[in-house]
Amino acid sequence: MGQNGNMQTAGAKRVRTCIACGAQQGKNSLYRVVRSPEGAVSFDATGRASGRGAYVCSAACLDRACKTKRLDRALKMKVSDQDLARVVADMRDAISRSEVM
Repeated sequence: MGQNGNMQTAGAKRVRTCIACGAQQGKNSLYRVVRSPEGAVSFDATGRASGRGAYVCSAACLDRACKTKRLDRALKMKVSDQDLARVVADMRDAISRSEVM
């Protein structure tokens, strides 16, 4: 049995939710922004960095999450403009690399 009493099959994938639009997808289909235990905010290209994470499905959803303060709420901290600019740049770079392949 799973943690909350649900039966999980051997190949079951955990579903994540975009903090901006509410779309539910597998972990590999979403982009993760993480707050490290030290308090640094960054884009997590691997999806495995330690810390509190928030998922978005696109750069547009990241912009929307920032404007509505959902990213701040999800990471439980105020994200600085400098951190946000770096995260957006890293995410756009990752998206453009994935579209080329």
